[in-house]
Amino acid sequence: MANLILDKLSIGYNKSVIQPSLTLEAREGEMICLLGQNGCGKSTLIRTLAGFLPPLSGQAFVRQSAAPDKSLFGMTEHERSLLFSVVLTDRLSTDRTTVEDVVAMGRYPYANMLGKLSNNDIRNIEEALQAVNMEHKRSFYFSELSDGEKQRTLIAKALAQQTPFILLDEPTAHLDLPNRIKTLLLLRQLARATARTILISTHELDLALQTADTIWLMRPLLGIQAGTPIELTQSGAFQQAFADPLFRFEPDAEGQLRIRILD
Repeated sequence: MANLILDKLSIGYNKSVIQPSLTLEAREGEMICLLGQNGCGKSTLIRTLAGFLPPLSGQAFVRQSAAPDKSLFGMTEHERSLLFSVVLTDRLSTDRTTVEDVVAMGRYPYANMLGKLSNNDIRNIEEALQAVNMEHKRSFYFSELSDGEKQRTLIAKALAQQTPFILLDEPTAHLDLPNRIKTLLLLRQLARATARTILISTHELDLALQTADTIWLMRPLLGIQAGTPIELTQSGAFQQAFADPLFRFEPDAEGQLRIRILD
């Protein structure tokens, strides 16, 4: 078991706080969708947990069975790479790099000083390619792939890294609707099948409600409200988070969220 604990964690840039005192827990095997308006701190949280931004205050811990809690911000880069794999919105600059080469990058934390891959590394790469149905494209150059195939390749790279936590910042940002749906369904299936904790920052409200185990609903400077999609729908949390004079979020008779346009 591996859980991620946020304890009064404040995030932002320099000394400017975007979200103060976040206290949350991400549990093993969950797919968590992080939702909120632009600028409320979704990407900042992902990048802080990934180690690309320093926390402003507070702590985050990794809690594993029969082991003391580990402070996330006291880890070395190598220690963090064994616990967290990351997929960001930044475009991967590759020219003559194959799909298999990209996925193999996920094994770098385990490689020897010469960078040579072991039989175990090769097996993990193969399993990751199979998990995202990209084994038939292993020899293709990454630059030749469609946007959906590129995203699946980057997810395979994260899987090959064999970490208990996977962080993804807007993984559907460059995809069309069918590939957005496929990507979130794939991530949900992987969380359940591999007992990984998958945290996704996304604007896909409708898809998140149908695929996430847990929603982390972020409001500007007001923290995060966590709950199942149904819990947050019935509580009116989405209306509070996305309040607008032109429309309302309301639960229908079956408890599903619908949008009512205001005349």
